[in-house]
Amino acid sequence: MRNIAVLSDDADLNAKIASSCNSFGDEFQAVFFHEERAFVQYLNYELPEIDIIDFSGSKASAGRAFTEIKDDPWLHFGGSIIIYEKQKEEDLLNRLRGVNIIAHIQKSKVELYLPRALNVLSQHRSILFQRDLHALLQSNISGMFVLDNDPFDVTTYSNLIANFLYNSNLINLDQKSNCSAALVELLYNAIEHGNCCIGFEEKKVWLENGGDILDLIRQKAMKPEILAKKIFLNYRITPERSYFTVRDEGEGFDWGSRLAEDNPAEALHGRGIMIARNYLQNVHYNEKGNEVSFQIEHLHESNVIPRVFADQEEVTVQDGEVIFRQGETSSHLYYIISGKYDIIANGRKVSTLTPADIFLGEMSFLLNNKRSATVIAVGRGQLMKISKQAFINAIREHPHYGIFLARLLAQRLDQVHEVGL
Repeated sequence: MRNIAVLSDDADLNAKIASSCNSFGDEFQAVFFHEERAFVQYLNYELPEIDIIDFSGSKASAGRAFTEIKDDPWLHFGGSIIIYEKQKEEDLLNRLRGVNIIAHIQKSKVELYLPRALNVLSQHRSILFQRDLHALLQSNISGMFVLDNDPFDVTTYSNLIANFLYNSNLINLDQKSNCSAALVELLYNAIEHGNCCIGFEEKKVWLENGGDILDLIRQKAMKPEILAKKIFLNYRITPERSYFTVRDEGEGFDWGSRLAEDNPAEALHGRGIMIARNYLQNVHYNEKGNEVSFQIEHLHESNVIPRVFADQEEVTVQDGEVIFRQGETSSHLYYIISGKYDIIANGRKVSTLTPADIFLGEMSFLLNNKRSATVIAVGRGQLMKISKQAFINAIREHPHYGIFLARLLAQRLDQVHEVGL
């Protein structure tokens, strides 16, 4: 069962949230809070991967809870579902930067779209909330998402992918925003122009008459010949870069002519192509025009330093530099800010760690054992050197971090046991 922390004092909204969770059996359990302090305490100590915050009311507590999450993103790395009123959407979207938003849902549409968001989470829980990627990133992660022709799904999947790469320290905050924006545009194109076959003139007339393009898409998507069509989003994530392919089941389009337009970013068609080319790498369309492939380069830098360790010493290391040797007494552990580090045990390379692995040398440091392996820098990198006293003081002042780190290390021990290291 996955607990979902809910901050809302709206009885009607809470009933709808509970009903949505109950529709998935015992997979999701909503835990409701009417007051900000208890909600934040639950976030810090129970560390739920999903929370729902009601921004539709006027109470300031929702804003304070949101600030708490935003101020400590390393700890609150899961995802938030935001409930809002239509008139507050623009202001709300400006405040979302830097927070892992899964979806933002207009209050009047919670019954329709919250189950859709939970369904996405249910189907892809194994990858989209995996923070400690050491075991996974030793080989490629690959899979496929199948989307219906609903614009809400576009935003949800785009956010989840961007959040996953960001939480894994594979892209930075700017890349996260750009990645999400580009994915939204490409997936919208696949639905709007691909499966729904909305042409230039039809879209132009609809908009000139004051219509909302999302309403036109939903109207088209209900036709039997379109209803069965899907969008296929394939992904392959490697340590160096991510590869994606978006394919629709439409007739394709003349993407070459869109690239030749004078101002495609301002045209009714072509904007998505230009955004993708600006934000993504190696963007290619197939000849038919119903499939686009692209890549996202990884940075291998830590996005956010844990708040409790922010005042510790940063160390720059060079290629080939030994961080510590097998058999040495452990006096520090290291938070990985950037770089790659080969792990050598008994003269044999057993793995390579990156910022996705978060720490170096945490096992022997915490267990008062001698180092079980030698660590050598591969290229230039940065580490944060944390003494035992600083570590203990940080946990004493912020005890909820102790719970988070204990869970993180328990996951690492499970991985070590599974691979036999």
